[in-house]
Amino acid sequence: MTRSVSEHQSAVEQLLSAGGYARGGRGGAVESLPLSAALGRVLAADVSAPVALPPFDNSQMDGYAVHLRDLGDGSAVAGDGEPEGHLRLHVGAPVPAGSSPPPLEPGTAVPIMTGAMVPSGTGAVVPIERADPPRFPALSSGDGGPPAVRLPAGTPAGSFIRRAGSDIAAGELALGAGTLLGPAQLGLLAACGLAEVAVRTPFRVLLLSTGDEVTEPGGPLGAGRIYDANTTLLEAALREAGAEVLRTRVLSDDPEKLREALDAPPAAEVHLILTSGGISQGAYEVVKQALSGSGVEFPGVALQPGGPQAIGTLGGVPFLGFPGNPVSALVSFEMFLRPALTALTGAPAPRVALPARLTAPASSPAAKHQVRRGLYRDGQVELIGGPGSHLLNALAGSNALVHFPVGLSEAAAGDEVTVWLIGPVPPPAPPAPAPTDQELPS
Repeated sequence: MTRSVSEHQSAVEQLLSAGGYARGGRGGAVESLPLSAALGRVLAADVSAPVALPPFDNSQMDGYAVHLRDLGDGSAVAGDGEPEGHLRLHVGAPVPAGSSPPPLEPGTAVPIMTGAMVPSGTGAVVPIERADPPRFPALSSGDGGPPAVRLPAGTPAGSFIRRAGSDIAAGELALGAGTLLGPAQLGLLAACGLAEVAVRTPFRVLLLSTGDEVTEPGGPLGAGRIYDANTTLLEAALREAGAEVLRTRVLSDDPEKLREALDAPPAAEVHLILTSGGISQGAYEVVKQALSGSGVEFPGVALQPGGPQAIGTLGGVPFLGFPGNPVSALVSFEMFLRPALTALTGAPAPRVALPARLTAPASSPAAKHQVRRGLYRDGQVELIGGPGSHLLNALAGSNALVHFPVGLSEAAAGDEVTVWLIGPVPPPAPPAPAPTDQELPS
């Protein structure tokens, strides 16, 4: 049985949607966290703004608050000899941020700092750069009288004033349930005066890696053995996606020991059991052997890498098995599990799909959806490494998954493909230097 990529994506989404997390078990519960601990979590309920933002009219600039009556066409010019279209106003006491100023009197301009409460009666704020002199004076003039400032007349009413509630009104919906909490969302909650937020408890995964040839990193490496990359790779991908991971040691290719590990109650309720390795067509496929007759299916998927897959339930808990090669494991996570987590929990955010033009020709098996690794920038993508599922160094040097769908066997340089960004995009390449006179053709 061979499935299409879309068929297996639907199967994984349906598997998780029927599991304990969706049924409102412990994973569907709600916990209250301080904002500092809520990054990457999903909001459990609507949040309305308890206060308006801004909570009062305030100055957008360092400048002078001018009374509404003095904003005309220059009729408030005080004294003779003033340039046409300018106001000469007495300077009142400054208004620092955090203070509650008295009402503004006509004929008076008061220095006001960015974010400070605007005095009642203020018609506009004139930026300090437009004042003459363009700086705040001392509180008294040299002759003992109040200082004065010359400002341009005709400033439109409301200039450089942030009105109360112009960002959000008190009682208005600030964030809806299901919102993924990033820095901007947490900043909004903090600005609203909230110290804690109700979030959904995380999706929990029991992660098992298998293989007699696999050694834990940090230990001695015997002949014919490799270090385990899959557990670290998948644990990091799951945590980045907002899941909580229960990680076990690497298990040998002993079906009985794997069954014991799967039968043992986990330290906390889990919403998914995930294994890597042991599901292909070899003679020592431990997951296949251990789960024979369990109802877990082992379909082939028209995907390269990541064709072998396992899916089902164990004791009512959703189960997925990914291939053992590290690139296959990560591609399986990106193609199947990550989108299902987004649909179920709201985290992580979906991958951004972008069009990109190939920098070199490429080929792909026409009957499979091939996912290559590449470096995307400036609207182009350079394939990194070959299609092999063991090329972890090429994966680490990539920032995009490059998709060659079923039916596409040959692509030329300049052809458009779809990429999913999985890493930061480097800055644009610097332009080539112009040729010097010595380099110009004769």
